Amino acid sequence: MNYIVDSVDSALKLLSYVAEHPGLGVTELANGIGINKSRAYRMLCTLELHRFVVLDARSATYSLGPQAFVLGVAAQQQNALVRAAHRHMLALNQAINETVVLRVREGLESVCVARCETTHQVRAVGAVGNRRPLNTGASGKVLLAFAPDAVRADFLARMKKLPQAGEAIVLQLTEELDAVARKGYAVSVGEVTAGAVAIAVPVRDMTGNVIASLSISGPEMRISRIEIPDYLERLTACSRTISAELGYSAPAGAIA
Repeated sequence: MNYIVDSVDSALKLLSYVAEHPGLGVTELANGIGINKSRAYRMLCTLELHRFVVLDARSATYSLGPQAFVLGVAAQQQNALVRAAHRHMLALNQAINETVVLRVREGLESVCVARCETTHQVRAVGAVGNRRPLNTGASGKVLLAFAPDAVRADFLARMKKLPQAGEAIVLQLTEELDAVARKGYAVSVGEVTAGAVAIAVPVRDMTGNVIASLSISGPEMRISRIEIPDYLERLTACSRTISAELGYSAPAGAIA
């Protein structure tokens, strides 16, 4: 039996789309989630009434409202992973003054669930809630490399069907993922933002499963090949501390 309420399902999809694409109008939002404009407008009016979205009257566009932030703060406080990670991420961020990010896998995408920003003016742009495909960036590759075999197989099978992909690119990604799993970390240069470097390592739960990726990111002029080993050591130590707080006990000689 299907207990999904269609109207609630659509409203939540619409709210999520506003969160991921702020500054869009009714037509763009309706097209984005595949419903008609009048239905989208009624839902937006309801969400606005309950302060989950706000309307910019000048541009006729929508963004998240104060009630959405209340939920976001509550979710962050209640999420064991974010609670365990935040103070350790902040300590690392303050020690190196580069952006530290925690991402988790949701389906075949990675989602940012926590972020500590650098104070440098030149920085990678991003936000909590940001999504991107698993094969993009160091964090995504860590999550994909350590994902269950079925998830990796599904992702690669879908990738093969893309016009711009093909066997050679899929094979290259497969080899890269195998290397990430073997080494226990990933490094990317310019994959998400031109001129930006990212280093990512896994975070594990009490069962040993990888549930998140922890990364440092910054411009190449600050994170050169010379700095990477030191940053990787600091990042690995931070991820191990977070994993230990979640109940993970690393076996002797483990890479990550």
